[in-house]
Amino acid sequence: MRVRFSTILALPLTVALVAAVSNGAAAQKPPAPTASPLPRTTGFPIPTRTEDGAPIPRSPGQPYAPRNLADRIVLTPGADPSREMAVAFRTDTAQASAQAQIAIAVDGPTLEEQAKTVTGITLPIDSSYGRALYHQLRFTDLTPDTVYAYRVKGAAGWSEWYQFRTAAAQAKPFRFLYLGDVQNGILSYASRVIRQAFLSHGDIRLTVHAGDLVGQRDDLDHDDEWGEWNQAGGYNYASVPQLPATGNHEYADLIAPDGSESRILGPYWHAQFALPKNGVDPVKATTYFVDYQGVRFIVLDGTAAIDLGAMQQQTAWLDATLASSTAKWNVVLFHQPVFTCARPKDTAKIKAAWKPVFEARKVDLVLQGHDHCYARLTSEAGREASAKARADGSVQGPVYLVSVTGSKMYGVNDRARTQPDRTAEATELYQIVDVDGAALKFRTYTASGKLYDGFDLSKGADGRNRLSEIAEPKIAERFCSGPRDASGSQTIGPDGGRCVAEFKD
Repeated sequence: MRVRFSTILALPLTVALVAAVSNGAAAQKPPAPTASPLPRTTGFPIPTRTEDGAPIPRSPGQPYAPRNLADRIVLTPGADPSREMAVAFRTDTAQASAQAQIAIAVDGPTLEEQAKTVTGITLPIDSSYGRALYHQLRFTDLTPDTVYAYRVKGAAGWSEWYQFRTAAAQAKPFRFLYLGDVQNGILSYASRVIRQAFLSHGDIRLTVHAGDLVGQRDDLDHDDEWGEWNQAGGYNYASVPQLPATGNHEYADLIAPDGSESRILGPYWHAQFALPKNGVDPVKATTYFVDYQGVRFIVLDGTAAIDLGAMQQQTAWLDATLASSTAKWNVVLFHQPVFTCARPKDTAKIKAAWKPVFEARKVDLVLQGHDHCYARLTSEAGREASAKARADGSVQGPVYLVSVTGSKMYGVNDRARTQPDRTAEATELYQIVDVDGAALKFRTYTASGKLYDGFDLSKGADGRNRLSEIAEPKIAERFCSGPRDASGSQTIGPDGGRCVAEFKD
């Protein structure tokens, strides 16, 4: 859904700022909110109809109105997650300030006896449900590799206690979850994939999202979509730190009076995620890096690079952030893929600017979304050339991944069956990555938990990787088949029903 520039309204976002209190400080009653020096966040008029005049559908039951207890509780890491974590949450307007309590976890029901009060900032946002308040707090001066419990406050009282473990101060084995576009069918379809990952693979320490967490520019009210996104992840999002990248659907289209198009970051991004502030201008809200137990995660904003003139700044920052990394593994996360499995052409601007940096700085994994298909690519020359190089003992450069979690699917392009090592069409997926010293294990699973793809990386003393295909049994590659319809899409899906993958021209 496009928004004309002339109808953009600045939301009445008088941001309340309360002095942050370290978790080591004495508990105290928070001071009254004061005017904030933070910049105002630009928002959108509440949509009621699509561009063609049709009513915008709402989530069944309209369940997402703010209330007097906290919801949408999302944990995010600090740049050093061994000593800092942050949390964002939502309430109705009766809870005027951001308050939380935190304590080192104990094994009996006495957490409140040692809990410290932490305060933070509050950002009002107007939506179709009326005004809501989003609160953000930072837990600082934490002890590495320690379990903490925290709770957050609504006007009616405290939430339940949530637990998280800080990262270790040094490299240590851990597991993370990688999700492609959640975006569509968020609660109805994507939720089962997310929950399958957490049910089947214990002790996930991080979740990384490759953009388009919601559809935002499509047919649902933005607030409903964020409500579904939070419900899909549930308490896992409050207990496991989330590392999100922006996709194009975190932005809205702007049509200027002269007819030119631009984009603006939606207001929920600023409110929903309390992210590290170590990125690069002019996209500090959407670029950042996190060092977690021997892995540096670098998050880029592909939309701002392609459409908003932020390519040069991000490229220089990417190179410098990789150059300064002392981590054994470097993982880069962004939305629009270097090598596409759905579109006719690769993402030319990103490919030209960032691929040389990935190769020169020996990036290990490049995690992406956007294409609504799956691809694992280890050589631009194709899967046969890649397999031969591995057999000859060649080192492995960056491994490029594209994946999708939600229900929106694209048909694969004419290169997808020969260039990537493994591809999937019309398939919801999640990825589990285990890091243990000089070994990295990557496994891709379908929505029902079937192993679909996987590889192991072994890092030598020279810092270069060698890739091994796994011997574990995998299901067959999944593609649509049968005659093509008028759009060029095949009609029979890999599960035997209709093909839901639409051809992307």
